Amino acid sequence: MQEPARLTDPAPESAPPTSVPAWTRPRRRVGDAVFKGLVGGFALAVVVLGLAMAWELLQASMPSIRAFGWKFLWTSTWDPVQEVYGALPFIYGTLVSSLLALLIAVPLALGIASFLSELAGGTLSRILGFLVELLAAVPSVIYGLWGIFVLAPLLREGPQAWLAQHLGFLPFFKGPHYGVGMMAAGLILAIMILPTISAICLEVFRAVPRAQREAALALGATRWETTRMAVFSYARSGILGAVILGLGRALGETMAVTMLIGNRPEVSASLFAPGYTMASVLANEFAEASGDLYISALIEVGLVLFGLTILLNIVARWLVWRTVGRFGGTPAA
Repeated sequence: MQEPARLTDPAPESAPPTSVPAWTRPRRRVGDAVFKGLVGGFALAVVVLGLAMAWELLQASMPSIRAFGWKFLWTSTWDPVQEVYGALPFIYGTLVSSLLALLIAVPLALGIASFLSELAGGTLSRILGFLVELLAAVPSVIYGLWGIFVLAPLLREGPQAWLAQHLGFLPFFKGPHYGVGMMAAGLILAIMILPTISAICLEVFRAVPRAQREAALALGATRWETTRMAVFSYARSGILGAVILGLGRALGETMAVTMLIGNRPEVSASLFAPGYTMASVLANEFAEASGDLYISALIEVGLVLFGLTILLNIVARWLVWRTVGRFGGTPAA
């Protein structure tokens, strides 16, 4: 019988190290380091590019900022002859036309996405989904031409005439109706952002687990109740993300809006009245601007548009985070 080892006994010699196969040794992952640095540089380039754009716009608009100060944002006089500039009509036109477009496009986009994901069959859903996405690829000048020759006469003879006759006592529908104006610009923007919002919402709805729908149906919910409780609530953050992208496109859209909004720098509550947007005034007047102060004022309009876009995206992102934190789910991309 072998005796137990005592504390005073010398420690046994350690076993010689066994050789480790070469394929199990940790390797220096040079490729991973290069890939990490490369994609990190790409991500950092976006930040640097944004800061560079903001710095350049700020530097070029300094003469106008020194001349007019903060009143540039809330005065409405735009007179290149007298060199007096105020950006209020352009800010007003940009916000009103974009919000009008969202009010029209978001319910339609949710309806289209709900039909394609919940009610339409596989083949019909794929065909209609492809056609909706195809609308996003149409150039904006085509939308503008269609708006001039089809939408504006249709509005003038139809909805605007009816609204002026029956609801003309409201400030939104006062004044002469020519077809072009704030309403036409909002409608063409709604048509342009509709494919973007509906396509993103469709992908978000398709990502909802089928088990949630089946659980709601098993509990006796109707199709509408299933869509509302199991799909909309789960995809809330994705819907907000789609609306953010649509709003971003509406704020910066230039050509189609320029062709339909009327291009008159005035602030009017009537949706029939012509207006102006920040992108439109840059497209129309920058090539013909003479004088340093005139050019600087136009660049300051671009700086305001840049800042307004960043601010609205920050607010929208905050709403997404708050919604996700309150109801749970995956944040929108």
